[in-house]
Amino acid sequence: MTFRDILYTTDGPVATIALNLPQYKNAQGYRMLDEIDAAFELAKADKAVRVVIVRGSGGNFSTGHDLGTPEGMEYRRALGAAPGIETYDQFRKYNLDLLLKWRNFEKPTIAMVEGYCIYAGWMLAAACDVVFAAEDAQFLAGFVEYMSIPWDIGIRRAKELCFESRFIGAQEAAEYGFVNRVLPKAELERETHAFAQRVAENSPGALRFAKVQMNKAHDAQGFARAIEDSFGDYVAMMNVLADEMRVEGGRRLTTVDLAVKGRKGERFGQ
Repeated sequence: MTFRDILYTTDGPVATIALNLPQYKNAQGYRMLDEIDAAFELAKADKAVRVVIVRGSGGNFSTGHDLGTPEGMEYRRALGAAPGIETYDQFRKYNLDLLLKWRNFEKPTIAMVEGYCIYAGWMLAAACDVVFAAEDAQFLAGFVEYMSIPWDIGIRRAKELCFESRFIGAQEAAEYGFVNRVLPKAELERETHAFAQRVAENSPGALRFAKVQMNKAHDAQGFARAIEDSFGDYVAMMNVLADEMRVEGGRRLTTVDLAVKGRKGERFGQ
């Protein structure tokens, strides 16, 4: 299969999905998300693959959703969703359903994070089982569609970070429980692959059912239902913000704006 926005490679029992739009700091358009999903399907069908690594190319994991690149807009137009329920179903697919599918992927997954991991970047990393990060990684939490953040770092810290829209470094993310290991950038790839190889030495059946059991424990605490509910709240929030902007005749600064600007005047995704 030919990919345009990602790279898919295998090294023995380890498959790697690399987001590959470094010119956009790996902002996630619908085509990229479709390709990520197709790559997961390849990894699922390949019996030799036992572990999947998800990473970004060009020194960044992902700066979030594609907010309007020419290529991204063209792909969305080509999908042709009609206004109304078709548009809702499309938005839900790319911002909730695929994330839940990848979270429940039957083989262990590792997010290998360097550089920026913003909003939808956080969502993608959160859908993985384990997160390894370089010392230079920068994470930005916000009220996003796949709202795992209270589960990732705890409710009070989630409130703090989402209210302030503050970047946190890899070490702080590890202290909060989102990142498993913080590594020197020069060692990140080697150590992540070494861990993946060690995991791959275990029984595929044991790995699968261990993951199933831990996800069940998560869901017994209400995770899946809360994620579903929060998606509806996100859609409602976006309608409220749109109404506010129409009433005021202007643009109110939101956490989305902060993510786009990156606090450095640089255009990112979100």
